[in-house]
Amino acid sequence: MPNDLTDSPVDRQNILNNPFALQEIERVVGIRGIPFEGSVVFLKEQVAEFLGVTVRTIENYLERFEQELVQNGYVVIKGKRLQELKLGISTLDVPETDFGNIARSPQLSIFPQKAFLNLIMVVAESQTAKLMRQAILDIVIDIINQRTGGRTKYINQRDEDYLQSAFIEENYRKQFTNALRDCVEMGNFKYAVYTDRIYVSLFREKSKQYRKVLRLEVAESVRDTFYSEILDLIASYECGFADALLQKKIRLIEN
Repeated sequence: MPNDLTDSPVDRQNILNNPFALQEIERVVGIRGIPFEGSVVFLKEQVAEFLGVTVRTIENYLERFEQELVQNGYVVIKGKRLQELKLGISTLDVPETDFGNIARSPQLSIFPQKAFLNLIMVVAESQTAKLMRQAILDIVIDIINQRTGGRTKYINQRDEDYLQSAFIEENYRKQFTNALRDCVEMGNFKYAVYTDRIYVSLFREKSKQYRKVLRLEVAESVRDTFYSEILDLIASYECGFADALLQKKIRLIEN
């Protein structure tokens, strides 16, 4: 993984798509947002003040990274939604000047937490953003260490591509287990059965054989010992298998 997230949209998205990392990052950032539609959002003025840059700087980044930011929730609101947001702001115990001149604004740009963190990952001029990016990388590394018990035997995790592959595989693993949940009637035993089928198909061995060879404890994961290339292979297989299950279910429903 690179030392600076500004260079890699793939790494940024992998982090933002990981619920464990995202929850811890949001807790550490701790900036006060505006309650809105059951979550928290931030205005351009808030973001600019937090990062110590001008609103124009934020607007420049919106132009450069609009597609990525929209993907993570950035949106311009008008009409009824805008009125609801203004009402929410009016109930906060802060001066309106903290949010800019919004009283007569016909529309407002808002950043939900994912989009806000996304912006932190790309703003190069801000020392605050630079420090936050390093904190984000430290948090992500710490999460990986916690999940593996910080064991030095996991030498695979020294691979610079391991973190990215681990996040990708985790996201595809969730798609795989969700597909099993929705498409296969076998009880919870099905997860172990189909996981073993993937291992046999790819490696000619069941996962428990690897556990024996590596002498893993019950709580330890076989996948945490794999190099990035193997994680990528498993992720691709799980993604394809999940899609095949869902397509089969759709055909059965249609027929």
